[in-house]
Amino acid sequence: MSHVGSWNEIEITKDMTIPKLWLQAAQKYGEKKVAMREKEFGIWVPITWKEYYENVKRISLGMVSLGLERGDKVAMIGDNRPEALWAEMAAMCAGGVGVWLFQESLIDEVQYIIDHADAKLMVGEGQEEVDKCLMIKDKCPKMKKMIWDDPKGMRDYDDPILISIKEVMRIGEEIDKKEPGLFEDMIMKGKGDDICLLFYTSGTSALPKGALLTHYNMLTMGLNLMRVDPYFETDDFVSYLPFAWIGEQMMSISCGLQAGFTLNFPEEPETAQENIREIGPHVMFAPPRIYEQMVRNVQVKYLDASWSKRRAYELAMKIGYYVAELEFTKKPVPFYWKALNYLAYLGVHKKLKDHLGLSRIRDTYTGGAAMGPDHFRFFHAIGVNLKQIYGQTEIAGISVLHRDGDIKFDTVGVPIPETEVKITPEGEIISKSPSVFQGYHKMPEETAKTLRDGWLHSGDTGFIDTEGHLVVFDRTKDVMILNDGTKFAPQYLEARLKFSPYIRDVWAIGDNQPYVTGVICIDYNVVGKWAEDRNIAYTSYPELSQMPDVYELVQKEVLKMNHDLPPVARVKKFVNLYKEFDADDDELTRTRKLRRAFVEERYKDIVNGLYSDTDSVHMDTTINYEDGRVVHIKTDLKVMEVPQ
Repeated sequence: MSHVGSWNEIEITKDMTIPKLWLQAAQKYGEKKVAMREKEFGIWVPITWKEYYENVKRISLGMVSLGLERGDKVAMIGDNRPEALWAEMAAMCAGGVGVWLFQESLIDEVQYIIDHADAKLMVGEGQEEVDKCLMIKDKCPKMKKMIWDDPKGMRDYDDPILISIKEVMRIGEEIDKKEPGLFEDMIMKGKGDDICLLFYTSGTSALPKGALLTHYNMLTMGLNLMRVDPYFETDDFVSYLPFAWIGEQMMSISCGLQAGFTLNFPEEPETAQENIREIGPHVMFAPPRIYEQMVRNVQVKYLDASWSKRRAYELAMKIGYYVAELEFTKKPVPFYWKALNYLAYLGVHKKLKDHLGLSRIRDTYTGGAAMGPDHFRFFHAIGVNLKQIYGQTEIAGISVLHRDGDIKFDTVGVPIPETEVKITPEGEIISKSPSVFQGYHKMPEETAKTLRDGWLHSGDTGFIDTEGHLVVFDRTKDVMILNDGTKFAPQYLEARLKFSPYIRDVWAIGDNQPYVTGVICIDYNVVGKWAEDRNIAYTSYPELSQMPDVYELVQKEVLKMNHDLPPVARVKKFVNLYKEFDADDDELTRTRKLRRAFVEERYKDIVNGLYSDTDSVHMDTTINYEDGRVVHIKTDLKVMEVPQ
């Protein structure tokens, strides 16, 4: 593949900062290159580096006039959009620290983070974020101003704490006229070991912890990732995952500035998949749930297709899976299989890749949670070079990565340059690199537990195999031990079952129990369509989930998975839950990881039912909806045995 410019490795000194690198890029590209695009009213609107520079300069000087000083925190919340990145960069240029919140954070989370971080300014998108700010302002006395950028619905808001981004830019422009060199002077004062971002981890067990990362942490991580997989200034990247997630910052900021690629922002979060298809990015990084949804979309289309299309798909996938398996095991691919695979590509795989927005993809990564081997095989079968990334927010996002031609789907690859990974005698994964964070904000005990002698203690259990690949077993606290001493990783079982198009979420249970059981959340849309095709009438998720035909359907999927597992790790009983797991009910983190301790307490009646002789469990509980409604539910859940 030819590139109009190749990636030139930038030297990251202790003096280099993200704003200094950004300023270099702005001076280099000016009006000649598009820095970002946003889809608005159906049209992709380009923003050049010169416009990017001007907007950031105005906002940054405007923030300083509102009282922002070096080291002050600026909290940000809202969808991915150019203004969000301008505000983050503007805060950093003034020596401030960006603190991102997840867009769907509930009011208590917003209040906790803004108060705990001592945020002086808050930047929000529009009315929804402004309402959250107004509700918490009295409890967050350090917050001086809230900057908003979307005027929709904002006409009657006149609280003095509010100011529009246009007004901030106007103030900034006036300051720039009076003191023309001030903005560049502020940037030049920055040092590599200054804190630039404060990330609140989603916390599967306790209150969120704020990880402090420096410019040097972020830039060395991006540099070392690109030493393995270079990116180029001609590349396109679609920014649609929350900026509060380290993975998005890692690509948009740490790598984006060093490579100079173009960022693309979708029109709305709901249109992201469509917009990805229009752009056809070269680089993509997403948590497993995004790839799981892609596979689900293909599987649903397959279930709806005509007989001839289904046969063509099955044949092409069979060929793709066989060739991918040869490549995984590093065996040569005979020329006739190469020819067959090429025909399968032309007939089916090419169209699939285009449909998923992966037609131009070169580097595809997943990380943040375990991904099942079935999903991995699927992408390699259609010719997408999907690789696993492993890391934590505390190491600026990434420490371990698969290399081209050396992908083993039961591992997460080998450490990136300048990174050391070891396993402690207790089996914990620890790592050391220039990207390891500075500690947790206002939590010295937690910092001392996690950072010891420069080594980051991950809290994950794993081992290093004979080829030097890291195998992550699970979070140490989540590894389960059956009564007979057998250890198993629930995440592995859950990921395997989620490969079924009918299953959206799974919670595997078995710690200190005689056998493994599961709580299953069906995929309402897919199972609903399946029921309609069979003339099965239903009115709601709770009713559909408890239908005998649906239980039989799920039982078949569990049997399929059990077939590939050792007898002790097979699921013996399951129930279909009457609802999906939801972050608003505290059952999932904002990155959709299961809060095991919480669900175990909440659904203890179900757990007791799965390990007794009963064939049903009575539930009497409440569901919280996003619009504030609370619905009381009384229902009986069937306990289904799985033939062994």
